[in-house]
Amino acid sequence: MRLALFITCFNDTLFPATGQAVVTLLERLGHEVVFPEEQTCCGQMHGNTGYLELGQGLAERWDRVFAGEEVVVSPSASCVGYVREHVPSSRGRLFELSEFLVDQLGVTDVGASFPHRVTLHPTCHSLRLLHVGDRPRKLLEAVRGIDLVDLPEADECCGFGGTFAVKNADTSMAMLGDKLRRVLDTRAEVCTAADNSCLMHIGGALRRQRAGVRTMHLAEILAARE
Repeated sequence: MRLALFITCFNDTLFPATGQAVVTLLERLGHEVVFPEEQTCCGQMHGNTGYLELGQGLAERWDRVFAGEEVVVSPSASCVGYVREHVPSSRGRLFELSEFLVDQLGVTDVGASFPHRVTLHPTCHSLRLLHVGDRPRKLLEAVRGIDLVDLPEADECCGFGGTFAVKNADTSMAMLGDKLRRVLDTRAEVCTAADNSCLMHIGGALRRQRAGVRTMHLAEILAARE
């Protein structure tokens, strides 16, 4: 199957290893991955901040860039949610990575091996906008050697919320503090999620505390063969 990678500007700029992991994973499963180089921001940040016209303009640009692609896959639940809402033609052909693997390919065991203690943070957009449910967990449970531990009160927001973390910094940090305590209570080596935006927020605080816990996108664990 030919699959177009919608990397998102956030991942492309700050977390390129996630995009590389998606390509490694999908090619391992026997698919051709293409990368439309004209892709830019989908407009989510603008739209969520109140610049609706700018956000819609970027969403329409996304539609033009990916117009010829039958299947588009992305490692970002938040961006997929925004594009689906604002680009009707994307519905039915744009998928977040975990829902594509589980629902479209019918795969949970992707041949990954990752012998580490891991906890999963279900991101707000993946839970509440895309309703991916337990798909990320099903994929992680099939990883060889993994010690997957439950995160207490997992469905609570980490406090990022894009520009929310800037405009409401005190509230954001209070929410983040709660999330960090729960991550540390698991004694996990790695905290994973389907969105790098949340992992950046959580990971930054973990590094500042020198907690010894690292963050990794779900795709990077699924692509691993340690």
